[in-house]
Amino acid sequence: MAHQALRVLSLLGDRVGGLVATLPGPCLDALEEVRLRANRPLIVHFGGQEGMVARRGGLCHHPEEACLVTPEDCRTALQRLTCSSLYALEEEIRHGYLTLPGGHRVGLVGHAVLDGGRVRTLRDINGLNLRLTREVRGAADQVLPHLVNRRGEILSTLVLSPPQAGKTTLLRDLCRQVSEGRPDLAMPGRKVVVVDERSEIAGCYEGVPQCEVGPRTDVLDGCPKAEGVALVLRAMSPEVIVTDELGRPEDVAAVREAVRCGVAVLASAHAGDLAEAERRPALAPLLTEGCFARTVVLSRRRGPGTVERVVPLDGGQSPVCWAVGRQGGVGRHVVD
Repeated sequence: MAHQALRVLSLLGDRVGGLVATLPGPCLDALEEVRLRANRPLIVHFGGQEGMVARRGGLCHHPEEACLVTPEDCRTALQRLTCSSLYALEEEIRHGYLTLPGGHRVGLVGHAVLDGGRVRTLRDINGLNLRLTREVRGAADQVLPHLVNRRGEILSTLVLSPPQAGKTTLLRDLCRQVSEGRPDLAMPGRKVVVVDERSEIAGCYEGVPQCEVGPRTDVLDGCPKAEGVALVLRAMSPEVIVTDELGRPEDVAAVREAVRCGVAVLASAHAGDLAEAERRPALAPLLTEGCFARTVVLSRRRGPGTVERVVPLDGGQSPVCWAVGRQGGVGRHVVD
């Protein structure tokens, strides 16, 4: 992963990118985020840890030893990330992020320019957060058998986790495997459509998915979930819809409609566990009305993507839970 990170880091500018590139190989291999804040220390996140980048390179742990990011560093990074064409990317910037080749993303903050009470664009950008996308082929190997019934049908599933616990990585690999098919589960490849509102699952760049999402997968990029689900139900005859970050009332209506049409839904949401999800007004109906047959709960307890449990949902009754180790599954197949 280190060589991939180095290519992306060059987009942050010679000074910032060069300093981050001096980190030890294991840090670069596990690099998750690089955070630039004007007049603040340059900070990196890797493998669940945080560190500051020293003025002469390498890691340090005290702000007085750290490299301070200048406003000019932020401007340089923004120019490189946008190829000096802010106007062409104004729509993405309005939403607070840029998608890069390879599916990596850069979050942006600065002064919001409003138009009728809505954000039209950002100016005076003073903070950038480079989030490196990591494709983990096989991330769903041990989970998918618990999401397929004996007829080889994928069951609608909601992946729950706190931020940065691997839900998008798991969802992406589920998408790939469902699209490719799993002969060992008697599951043929399915027609999959990804409704990728934030360009995180497929990581489209100029309309082309940068992440491997499978041979039978279509991607609707940058479209709000509710509108996107309705669109693909009308136009793309999906067997499975994949989307992430459910949380709004209109998302509930969209999932209900997809399930009513006989389409399986694989989705994700922010929640530390099932109880927390059930307390959220937008998620509770989906969990109690039978829209989802399974939930998968993730954590970072043993690193990103630790599968804590897979929960069968049965008409809103108390679910039966089991633990699934990060590297292994339980000893029985999911039943109908």
